[in-house]
Amino acid sequence: MPLLHFDYEDDGDEAAPRLDAFLAGKLAAEPAGDLQAPTRGDVQTWIKDGRAKINGAAATRPATRLRAGDAIDLDRPPPESGLPIPAPIEFKIAFSDDHIAVVDKPTGLTVHPGAGHPADTLVNGLLHRWPEIAGVGDPLRPGIVHRLDRGTSGLMIVALSQQAYDNLSESIRTHDVTRRYTALVHGIVEPAQGIIDAPISRDPRRPTRQWTGHTGRPARTHYEVTAQYTDTALLTVTLETGRTHQIRVHMAAIEFPVVGDPVYGRPGFGLERQFLHASGLEFAHPVTGEQLTFESELPEDLATALEHAQKPS
Repeated sequence: MPLLHFDYEDDGDEAAPRLDAFLAGKLAAEPAGDLQAPTRGDVQTWIKDGRAKINGAAATRPATRLRAGDAIDLDRPPPESGLPIPAPIEFKIAFSDDHIAVVDKPTGLTVHPGAGHPADTLVNGLLHRWPEIAGVGDPLRPGIVHRLDRGTSGLMIVALSQQAYDNLSESIRTHDVTRRYTALVHGIVEPAQGIIDAPISRDPRRPTRQWTGHTGRPARTHYEVTAQYTDTALLTVTLETGRTHQIRVHMAAIEFPVVGDPVYGRPGFGLERQFLHASGLEFAHPVTGEQLTFESELPEDLATALEHAQKPS
């Protein structure tokens, strides 16, 4: 779940409460969605597990007495079922009807729950906005037919009905969904357009990374230079396949890494994430067949970085 925050204000009428009693009382008074209020024993376990902080410092003793003005943060664990839960996560909606939604994912938002992100993901926000998608597709990733990296912003299609999920999954498999990205890369890119056809697999030495080689899953990336600057280039990139980190891995493999990429590239223009934005989607509506096209402008951090790239060095 998202981090919970509470402030303790001493009204002078009672003795300062213990940390566990204070949190148990707050959680009982302010329930989180459909979750049952935890017992005091639950709260004590969470505190001992290091899930509580007072004024930013770890607090592992349930009996700790609070003082006026203390700020308490609690990282409440997800329910034991392991299924994602609704949470009020913010994201933009470009389009929605009874069957699909097109969302504009902000950077820094993970698509679905996983290690380190149990409940602060797009999926949790989708369930909060559209509870009916809980039974659509994979119950651990309801409605998700394709993904974006945490540090990549932009457009995603979400299935709101099982019919849409099945048809969209098939359209993506047959390459009938056009996914267009805007990327800024290091270097003078030659040739100015091309296709990178290189299998991608997990790096056995560094499991958080992907790499290209003779083995792995087939991956094809199309790129075209839309503007060449002094030592960077703005590209339009389209995908035939959707492997993990595909654009980032492929551009690094041909020695034009994405600017700001913390894993496969290097810093640039003050960016804290890779300059990669899912800027366009074209596809047939999975139920009506209507042809749909969506565009997303660069978010502020990428637009500012592009302004710096355009200036002569």
